[in-house]
Amino acid sequence: MPEMPEVETVRRTLEPLIKGKTIKKVTVWYPKIIMGDSQKVADRLQNKTILGIDRYGKYLLIRLSDDLTLVSHLRMEGKYRLVAKDTPKQKHEHVQFLFDDGTALRYDDVRKFGRMHLVETGTERQTTGIRHLGPEPNSSEFTFNYLKGQLAKKKKNIKTSILDQSIVCGLGNIYVDEVLWQSKIHPLSTPAKIPVKQVKVLYDSINATIENATELRGTTVHTFLDADGMMGGYQDRLQVYGHAGQECPRCGTILEKIKVNGRGTTFCPHCQVVYK
Repeated sequence: MPEMPEVETVRRTLEPLIKGKTIKKVTVWYPKIIMGDSQKVADRLQNKTILGIDRYGKYLLIRLSDDLTLVSHLRMEGKYRLVAKDTPKQKHEHVQFLFDDGTALRYDDVRKFGRMHLVETGTERQTTGIRHLGPEPNSSEFTFNYLKGQLAKKKKNIKTSILDQSIVCGLGNIYVDEVLWQSKIHPLSTPAKIPVKQVKVLYDSINATIENATELRGTTVHTFLDADGMMGGYQDRLQVYGHAGQECPRCGTILEKIKVNGRGTTFCPHCQVVYK
């Protein structure tokens, strides 16, 4: 699933491709991608101009004229690409936005998990999945005291806790494995038992990793491509994710992989301390 750095990379590459374009027609080949009545949404989008794109967590917020916002979640494998209007439709393209200049924005999603929700601008936090999200890394709301307080209340293991988007949004499986390794915290540790100094290391690691991954345009380990069709660059910096069975870069111990709440989890059994 694209995580916050990947979605931000999509935003940065997609916005200059479509900003200022006016939607002539919307074609929906797979209606379930659209929340609500897909035909009514398609009709409502006609003649709307794209003003820009914002993002919160893993959600893209495509700002439109007449105070409308199309909230888009890419889920596992959603992608956008700009094509000429007569480009043959690809198998996994499910929605098309035809613009008045003859170009078309296509939404491609192999698994069909992505969703688009058209709402009044300014209501995103009340009417969409964004209402369930906690603060983003590197934001003024995401303070050390906030994270410490949230973890002190959690009974589930630390991996599950920081994957919880209501605590901190934008982190997924890749970056959680990385920040726990950086912090020397075992993924099965009890959050409330982790020493304050290690929580501070974790907090700093979350912020730094998301910032660095964003600068490198995200991580491509499976299918992630930005709106220009380019791969990310952070995969070359991964220390543990995808490296099970290899030596720990820090101590040389063989990295192990287990399932934590159904998620594949790679860690160092020597470096990462279990706090119980």
